[in-house]
Amino acid sequence: MRRLATALSALTLTTVALLAGTATAPPAARAASEPKAPEEFVALRAVDPTIIQEMRYTTAHNFVGERIDGYRQPLCILTRPAARALHEAQRKLLRQGYSLKVYDCYRPQRAVDHFVRWAKDLGDERMKPEFYPHVDKSRLFADGYIAEKSGHSRGSTVDLTVVRLPAKKTRPYVPGETLVPCYAPQSERFPDNSADMGTGFDCFDTLSHTEDPRIRGTQRANRQLLKNTLADVGFVNLPEEWWHFTHKPELFPDTYFDFPVSVRSLT
Repeated sequence: MRRLATALSALTLTTVALLAGTATAPPAARAASEPKAPEEFVALRAVDPTIIQEMRYTTAHNFVGERIDGYRQPLCILTRPAARALHEAQRKLLRQGYSLKVYDCYRPQRAVDHFVRWAKDLGDERMKPEFYPHVDKSRLFADGYIAEKSGHSRGSTVDLTVVRLPAKKTRPYVPGETLVPCYAPQSERFPDNSADMGTGFDCFDTLSHTEDPRIRGTQRANRQLLKNTLADVGFVNLPEEWWHFTHKPELFPDTYFDFPVSVRSLT
């Protein structure tokens, strides 16, 4: 009888906790409830393991200054046609002594929402000296640097650059270190191992426009190498960002996915 009373008491407490919203599902249940990627998505490494991956939003070295929501692992995920096109571009670049390096690929909607929340918090400017020195944070939406939807969430858009081989290792970013403007000379900027494009990745400045006339010489040649190589395999550049390319035609031109960036998300 005492065992029955104890069991009923435990059952009552569990029911109350569930109704109050205080009970949490076990990790396995939470993982099972996460959205999954459609079968048309693939890890880039499975298609071409030679492409360098430096997934910035899994680190604090980005314009927000912290790991971005939804980036569980430093993994490039893309639709299969986009990944195969990058493989073809990589084959061409390797013959010329270069490699592609990706900074960001598929981006879940929750990450975009993180960007939007950050942009509305005008008091948080910890990364301004590097990523948007000349832009007032209150103008990030009006100037088009932040939006509530991103083509990355459709799975065929990628942010990338080229690296001269043999590739030097990029040192880890140390939170709190002195920040240098993203448009400073390459020798002064954060020591990215990529070819000199005139600005760093995610530089909120008009110098990042692919055809900006102030970008000349080797910097302009490097941008054209990236743009022309990708154009040959079906990628279209966003004119305002030398690093931003979308593979056409998109498999999901009207769908914005929100599955996390992780191996578990791939079916």
